[in-house]
Amino acid sequence: MRDLEPVRAATVVRTQEQDIFLCHAWPDRQADAKHVYELLLGRDVSVWFSEVSLRPGTDMRVAIERGLISSRMGIVLVTPSMLDTLRRDRSVANNELSALLRRNLLVPVMHDVTFEQLDQVSPILASRGGFSTAEEPMEDIVVKLAELVGELLEEERGQGSNR
Repeated sequence: MRDLEPVRAATVVRTQEQDIFLCHAWPDRQADAKHVYELLLGRDVSVWFSEVSLRPGTDMRVAIERGLISSRMGIVLVTPSMLDTLRRDRSVANNELSALLRRNLLVPVMHDVTFEQLDQVSPILASRGGFSTAEEPMEDIVVKLAELVGELLEEERGQGSNR
């Protein structure tokens, strides 16, 4: 049987449209999440952000699924509102996080909450390496996220030259 890894890699590279999928709680969309979105754009990082990426009349679940598939990585903005959202079983955020966790491309960004608080709600997400605004300002975190995106782009380019 033929090795399908080069085909998969080529498909992944072609479908990448955004650098980061920004997962956030609905109440954070016009304040904290928007601030993170704007900071990332300021670092020339393309972002799938529901407030901008969802068009009126589109199927929200289909649009989110496309955003998940077409993003290099995801960040989850963990706020008190996100903790409340994660406690509910049928939230969109849980579906987004599951998809990103399966792809091993998720970075939690803690804002006004601790990893210990997240661990009480989602131990799997809390076990991920991430950032906290209690330790450094969001502007510095965004710089590190932009550097991570740059590393992912370099890996993609390296895979492309190995074909």
